[in-house]
Amino acid sequence: MSKLNNNKEDIGETNKEEMPVEIEYPADMVKKAQEFRNYVDSDRQDMVQNHYKLMRTNQCMAFSKKMLEKYSFDKPRARMTVRECFERLQNYVDSSDPDVSLPNIIHNFQTAEGMRKKDYPDWMQLVGLIHDMGKIMFLWGCEEDGQVGTAEGPQWALGGDTWVVGCKIPDSAVFSEFNKLNPDYNDDRYNTDLGIYQPNCGMENLTYAFGHDEYLYRMCIANQSTLPHEGLAMIRYHSCYPWHTGGAYRQFMNEKDHETLKAVLDFNTFDLYTKDESGLSKDSNLDDLWAYYEPLIAKYFPDPNLMW
Repeated sequence: MSKLNNNKEDIGETNKEEMPVEIEYPADMVKKAQEFRNYVDSDRQDMVQNHYKLMRTNQCMAFSKKMLEKYSFDKPRARMTVRECFERLQNYVDSSDPDVSLPNIIHNFQTAEGMRKKDYPDWMQLVGLIHDMGKIMFLWGCEEDGQVGTAEGPQWALGGDTWVVGCKIPDSAVFSEFNKLNPDYNDDRYNTDLGIYQPNCGMENLTYAFGHDEYLYRMCIANQSTLPHEGLAMIRYHSCYPWHTGGAYRQFMNEKDHETLKAVLDFNTFDLYTKDESGLSKDSNLDDLWAYYEPLIAKYFPDPNLMW
């Protein structure tokens, strides 16, 4: 499945803090690779920079624990279909994204369609469609939760690059100058390379800065989705750029994580490099696309009336 130029021996090194991975970019990209993830002088710079400052100031171990408890599935907050969720998100714009200002649901279709055009497995196309759907959390958020749910308001517990809480935030994290603002920065339990974890404990056993990734991952499990392990990993880790692109956290990886990393990087080429302001728009007629994707949703989610 992977279309990446990876050296498995290099990936297996456990002591490198940063190890960028060479990515094979899609040949039909609309923009040049270096035009994506511009955190220096994009048209949305002030909003994006403020988003990450708020993330780093508030996202700590205590906050992640609080949000995991709040957004457990012991008592679901709502039931709705995937399409109904998309309708609720139709005007949601991600304040952490320097690349595009389109509603997030358009980005989701762009990601899925990019995979479909390349004949990727249907489950991976579905992951492309739903991967940002966890931002529906804004419906139940409040200001102290960092997810009021508008592009103008705080979204620091919804979108943006995530990292592992409970250990040192790596320098490969975007806007690393804000790392010192984190509540765990001066806590001896949490500010070393291992922190509270054991070497090679596995990426699935770590706690992450809370956001739409973690929420949707848990939502898929709660709804007994039949997506394969790789698909669930793409959902959970797609925003963890310090790991999959920056080369951090190799000290925690186990044998299975090397293959997981390849899958997440493969997904990332479509998540990132299919963004295009000139393609689908918020006014596009999506009925034909829904006709294709709704059977996929039914295939991998047994009950269409999902718990949220």
